[in-house]
Amino acid sequence: MQAAWLLGALVVTQLLGLGQGARGPGREWNGGWGGALEEERKRESLMLKNLQEALGLPTGVGNKDSVTGNPEDEGVWRTKETQGEEEEETTTAPTSSSNPFPSPSPTPEDTITYILGRLAGLDAGLHQLHIRLHSLDTRVVQLTQGLRQLRDASSDIRDSVQALKEAQVHAEQEHGRLEGCLKGLRLGHKCFLLSRDFETQAAAQARCKARGGNLAQPADRQQMDAIGRYLHAALAPYNWPVWLGVNDRRSEGLYLFENGQRVSFFAWHRAPSPEPGAQPSAASHPLSPDQPNGGVLENCVAQASDDGSWWDHDCERRLYFICEFPF
Repeated sequence: MQAAWLLGALVVTQLLGLGQGARGPGREWNGGWGGALEEERKRESLMLKNLQEALGLPTGVGNKDSVTGNPEDEGVWRTKETQGEEEEETTTAPTSSSNPFPSPSPTPEDTITYILGRLAGLDAGLHQLHIRLHSLDTRVVQLTQGLRQLRDASSDIRDSVQALKEAQVHAEQEHGRLEGCLKGLRLGHKCFLLSRDFETQAAAQARCKARGGNLAQPADRQQMDAIGRYLHAALAPYNWPVWLGVNDRRSEGLYLFENGQRVSFFAWHRAPSPEPGAQPSAASHPLSPDQPNGGVLENCVAQASDDGSWWDHDCERRLYFICEFPF
């Protein structure tokens, strides 16, 4: 816009010069051609200066030399322009040789665009991470549910195993009871069965209980005599002591059955009486002393298989045993 105003001012001044040139011959004939021409140039220069100030242009642009259109001045101006173009070419030549395609400097808009692109990439990465975390959470929930199901299944299996064990125990007890009644002695509501395994008194009681019974606990003389006959028939011609369910562990001399009931009768062995005419002896027979004679060292009772008498023994001694089962 400023260039257009300057061009217009130059055209106006040229027109004014032409007009004054038309009036110039009259002044020359009047004898004042040189002074009028100088005055006209000053007036044009002052007008151009005022116009430049009004437009805010540098005062060096469009001076009087350029306005007058002097051929010498135009040559000088063209020479200056040529030199300026050569300088510009000299200045830009190294840049062109070093980088024929110089990259433009980034603008603030380019920087903002780059930052927004990076933020978009980070947001996409975070979105992918959220998706993976959601997948992991889903997997953890599935694994937790599977673990809970396994625990429930293992609990059910434990219950089943416990039920099987109880069923096995019951089956073994029932089998022992049936075996005792089929193979042993049946007497009233009880069945008795001899075992030829050597066990301590406590181990014998445990084995009888595992088979659904207890060590034999004869309730009266009739049962004791029946057990004596059964043992004599099973073990004859030998004499073997067989564990009964009788002991005085709780208190010396207080004999109880395994079920805690107190024993109401006894069949202790007694030394044989002296022959007729022989002098009685105060000392007991060394091989068959009166029973019980073990004191606190012998607290469990065994029945002899030859005559059915009771003997006290050390409870840790390993003997045959007889079990009884309910019928």
